[in-house]
Amino acid sequence: MNPPVALTIAGTDSGGAAGTAADLATFAALGVHGACVITAVTAQDTTGVSDIHAIPVATVEAQLRAVFDDLPVAAVKTGMLGSAEAVALVVRLCAGRPLVVDPVLVATSGAVLGGEDVRRAYLDHLLPVATVVTPNLDEARALAGHDGSPEGIAAELANAKSAVIVTGGDPEATGTCTDWLAEPGRPPIPLTHPAVPTKNDHGTGCTYSSALAAHLAHGAPLREAAEQAAAYVTRQLTRSQHWTLGRGRGPIAHTKEIA
Repeated sequence: MNPPVALTIAGTDSGGAAGTAADLATFAALGVHGACVITAVTAQDTTGVSDIHAIPVATVEAQLRAVFDDLPVAAVKTGMLGSAEAVALVVRLCAGRPLVVDPVLVATSGAVLGGEDVRRAYLDHLLPVATVVTPNLDEARALAGHDGSPEGIAAELANAKSAVIVTGGDPEATGTCTDWLAEPGRPPIPLTHPAVPTKNDHGTGCTYSSALAAHLAHGAPLREAAEQAAAYVTRQLTRSQHWTLGRGRGPIAHTKEIA
């Protein structure tokens, strides 16, 4: 019996923590066949991004068409798109499919991965056709253009079609983290999960959004998929909690226990 297929449209991470490396590892761990479309090649490690090479939009389109012409894609997940032209391409070819948008504008290290034109393209074109958008609080505030509570900004960014999950949690915290899920026409609801105190959190956002896409590809309803994605991220953060890989913020685990 064939596994469901999920597609990531994102950049690479040469350090293996985020981007397509995280997405494909997460898809595989959750029983989904992963396809990938590369939007940019980055020189990146746990300390930051030192170089970005954007893939020509025509080549991004060729990759997308190759996947869609051959594989039954059950869910699409976007990460770093990098340009307004790439955003427009995703809207044109992916609208109408289950679509998880991780609005990658700034890397964990602070590197800018999308300027004001990309932010506007997300707001005006991509968010309205997404199934769900998964910003962390900083990304949500950047999209909204102002500070605000996670609950309030989730409600603001949700629209007639798209749900929003503002993911939360301080990596230094203990206790619980709270994500805020705002679905069209409904008040935001808190989704709580254990916090994992660790500095090994590079790739957490990519892992969460790709886990969400994987569970949607399996047919889970949105809230259930969100809760399962958060549980997966918690398990992986716990696994890598005390690793000492890299000189900066270490990677979230993309390994699993060997039986």
